[in-house]
Amino acid sequence: MFANECLGELKYEAITTVIVVAGAFLTFLLQYTSFRAYEARSRTVASKSGGNRTESTNGDTSDRSSQTHVQVKEHMPRLDDPLSVLILEMGIIFHSVIIGVTLVVAGDSFYKILLVVIIFHQMFEGLALGVRISKLSTVRLRNKLLMASAFALITPLGMAIGLGVLDSFNGNDKATIIAIGTLDAFSAGILVWTGFIQMWSNDWMYGDLKDAGVVQTCLGMFALVSGLVAMSVLGKWA
Repeated sequence: MFANECLGELKYEAITTVIVVAGAFLTFLLQYTSFRAYEARSRTVASKSGGNRTESTNGDTSDRSSQTHVQVKEHMPRLDDPLSVLILEMGIIFHSVIIGVTLVVAGDSFYKILLVVIIFHQMFEGLALGVRISKLSTVRLRNKLLMASAFALITPLGMAIGLGVLDSFNGNDKATIIAIGTLDAFSAGILVWTGFIQMWSNDWMYGDLKDAGVVQTCLGMFALVSGLVAMSVLGKWA
């Protein structure tokens, strides 16, 4: 977006990278502060429950320390907790709004190609988000359905916005380019963080694939590389 000739020459060429990094950093900051607050609360609850006991023997003291340690460990937030999945969905939703608007305002010569590309693009994103939502053991089914519905409806909502501004939309207007480019880059930063940290690193280094067999590991690696290649190819048009 920021390479559009209508913007003229940028005084700082790396502005897109800066916005992407800002999106990733703010996502990290939100998760980090939330995790620290959750951990502090869990330790407070554990210490209060341990302090209410009056046993004074060494064995009892050791038992209380052990139980407190287990309680704190059990309440430690995980990378696939609801907050992480909500952040992932937030990044996808920002991006999907732009996709919906773009699909409507695109010229007739690009519509068919763009439609096919976006269908596959949204399908891959939907699969990734759906897997994360399905693994939320602490979230009720109703809330899971609401999260899934938000993803399913956001692109049509973007298309509705595109229809509403179709007559007045000017894709070469500076304000429009800056707004869409900023939102796209910021959502890309969110998705970069969630993709690398919450999904890639978590699955392969700390999740199910950590101790997986050779066959499962090879299949997982093949699927990962295939997805990277497919999304890179789709990125030529999307």
